[in-house]
Amino acid sequence: MNLLRAAATISSLTLLSRVTGLARDLLISRIFGASAETDAFNVAFRLPNLLRRLFAEGAFQQAFVPMLADARRSRGDEGMRTLVDHVASALFWTLLAVSALGVALAPVLVWMIASGLAANPAAFDLATVMTRWMFPYILFMSLVALAAGVLNTLHRFAIPAVTPILLNLSFIACALLLTPYLARPIMALAFAVVAGGVLQLGLQAVALHRLGVLPRIGGLGAALNDPGVRRILRLMLPALFAVSVAQLSIIINTNIASHLASGSVTWLAFADRLMEFPTALLGVALGTVLLPTLSKAGAEGRSDDYSRLLDWGLRLTCLIALPAALGLGLLADGLVAVLFQGGKFSAHDVAQTAQALMGYAVGLLGLIAVKILAPGFYAQQDVKTPVKIAVLSLLATQASNLVLVPLLAHAGLALSVGIGALVNAALLFNGLRRRRTYVPQPGWLGFSLRLAVALVALAVLLWFAAHRIDWTGMQSEWVTRALALGGVIAAALALYFGLLWLLGFRLRDFSLRAR
Repeated sequence: MNLLRAAATISSLTLLSRVTGLARDLLISRIFGASAETDAFNVAFRLPNLLRRLFAEGAFQQAFVPMLADARRSRGDEGMRTLVDHVASALFWTLLAVSALGVALAPVLVWMIASGLAANPAAFDLATVMTRWMFPYILFMSLVALAAGVLNTLHRFAIPAVTPILLNLSFIACALLLTPYLARPIMALAFAVVAGGVLQLGLQAVALHRLGVLPRIGGLGAALNDPGVRRILRLMLPALFAVSVAQLSIIINTNIASHLASGSVTWLAFADRLMEFPTALLGVALGTVLLPTLSKAGAEGRSDDYSRLLDWGLRLTCLIALPAALGLGLLADGLVAVLFQGGKFSAHDVAQTAQALMGYAVGLLGLIAVKILAPGFYAQQDVKTPVKIAVLSLLATQASNLVLVPLLAHAGLALSVGIGALVNAALLFNGLRRRRTYVPQPGWLGFSLRLAVALVALAVLLWFAAHRIDWTGMQSEWVTRALALGGVIAAALALYFGLLWLLGFRLRDFSLRAR
């Protein structure tokens, strides 16, 4: 399997997902703006989304994928199918109970994650109602995560990468079609989340059925008697804590933001949406490709291949993440103005969202590198080390908040997240190096020096463009503004990759085949 081609396939499909996601947010920003109601929606959506990351994409994936690869290697396809059936059963009944509990305890959960909304009873009640509607999303998405783990293990990367598009299309359809008919128009977004979850699970189920690995849901007792399921649960516990630490930081930051100016939660949410472009296009794509490949190399004792795979991922991360961080930071005003300004989203909202985006951009390299480095531990079924590192990164994030929030308000929260991500990545890297799990391949010094030349030139171009164009002042000339932004981005890409080519970088140098 050509890893670069596989990662490129996932990135291409993820790009389509993020483009539809931007279209969705562009629509939401113009219809609903940045208000107490949109803050209420973002708080309500954060609760099931947080648990989805906790149970599904986080601890579950980290424990499940290496075990699935090991089961397939040692017990064949039949053994793998049995494990999938039992894991699906355990996941279904557990998350069904969690969803019911979340619906019942919605007011308490909303207060825990955003106590500042209590100052606005209407917004608090709205967040509670939307939480009750959206909480079952965690059940759908946990099963989607299981399906994605199976498909990725079988090297079927396309369907899991394209699935999120359905949620975005659901948002767009509900915002356009339902909003005019609802007493509380914002509820259309809550209905969209539920519909999107059903659509995503349906698409994954069809893909699994065609491969003959569609799980059969059985009893919880039989599932828990499977040694493989118990092993996954044992691995999940520390992984669950590790992911919980990261999500705890999000909860704390959301709670702090709910006490700041009205719209702060929404400004951070829109900035985070732009950050998802590079983190998903590179971080998620490489992490998705690397985890099963690293797991196989680790299970077979191929330490040289294991180290070579990590080195490949880190070089691609530096090559893409660093210029992306410069682009997001220096063109923040232009990106936010072109994508979101208009309707109820004012120039003030643009400025506040851009400040948050600049804060997040500081930590982009760390956010992406973590998705490359963490699989280095999980592939060896070591989840304890990332737990310890996650705790330290949480402490770094919250210590930064104490200093930065009084100075920068919501932008300080974003910058603290960036600092925490850099600390997390640095500690993960150091941990792999100390145990010699990862040994850097030759050529890093020359690679870094040539890359630095291209980055400096790129920064000069972007800084010049950012200070010569009044992005918010061109609100009435959206097409002209969009063309100007597109021209700057095209020039930046041409300059950066042109310099890399002149400095000796070639695409074939990053082609890597894995066994």
